[in-house]
Amino acid sequence: MLGALCFSSAPLAVNFDVPFIRVPMTALVEMNLSNAEPMQPDAGCEVWLSDVEPVAGQHHAIRYRHDGNTLFGIIQLEESVLETDPASPLQQTTERAYRQIFELLDKLGYPFVYRFWNYMADINGYSHGLERYRQFNLGRQDAFIASARDVAGNVPAACALGSADGPLTIAFLAGHTPPLAIENPRQLSAYEYPQNYGPRSPTFSRASLVRTGTDDVLFVSGTASIVGHATVHPADVAAQTRETLVNIAAIVQAANDQLGQPSFTLGNLFYRVYVRQSRDLDIIRNVMLAQIGVPFQAVFLQADVCRQDLLIEIEATASQPVK
Repeated sequence: MLGALCFSSAPLAVNFDVPFIRVPMTALVEMNLSNAEPMQPDAGCEVWLSDVEPVAGQHHAIRYRHDGNTLFGIIQLEESVLETDPASPLQQTTERAYRQIFELLDKLGYPFVYRFWNYMADINGYSHGLERYRQFNLGRQDAFIASARDVAGNVPAACALGSADGPLTIAFLAGHTPPLAIENPRQLSAYEYPQNYGPRSPTFSRASLVRTGTDDVLFVSGTASIVGHATVHPADVAAQTRETLVNIAAIVQAANDQLGQPSFTLGNLFYRVYVRQSRDLDIIRNVMLAQIGVPFQAVFLQADVCRQDLLIEIEATASQPVK
């Protein structure tokens, strides 16, 4: 086991010595690909495994395991400030976390980040003259620049969601194989957003495609009802769900075009669905069943989304053997 990322509103008893974080989100329901009936979960966990015994370690606040090909790491930091830095606590803490991550990857020789998962409390809150999600984007991009990382083009897949409480929480997956960043032709790349979305653009690609030699792995970033750079269908959760799936279908098609074959479909993705209002769950699930067309595998979580007018965000992962 390389590591685990779990979502639960209650503390979890963990008996294994691996990088593990609990994100304080309520798991609403699971759906299994082989059974269209929903199941009530105790926690939705994503576990990353290896074929060999991994090497464990710690670097500053990061706990990690790696197997020579892939590294999974986690970091959780309480928000704090340096007296000499005028930036907000979240901005400063985000920059520190990402600098530690890039230091570790440089030290161990894992140059390519495939995926980041970012969770913070009160993501839509306003302080220090700026929305907290925009503070996070400032700190993240500052760390990318300071660590000589690209802030546009071939950047990792990512999500950023609001949890009920807790520290800044980041999980990441990195490796030796260069990933291919996938963009969505229906959307402006996030790193090119205009400044009305904040002083720094979000630093992520719409998806990351990794070809390991035996498998093609697709990491679809957090995706929402955005066309171009604008939110569409505000206040209509059904329409937002449909638009989000159209965007994911466009990302899947772009990945398949790169592969030269239809390896990925909406039906063979594993979904994590972030729902702002739990009362919208049935509407979202029914729209997904109708639009995907087959029973699908997903975990639904109650979470705040990075824009206040977005009611849902969906991320996805899939792995297919190389043909």
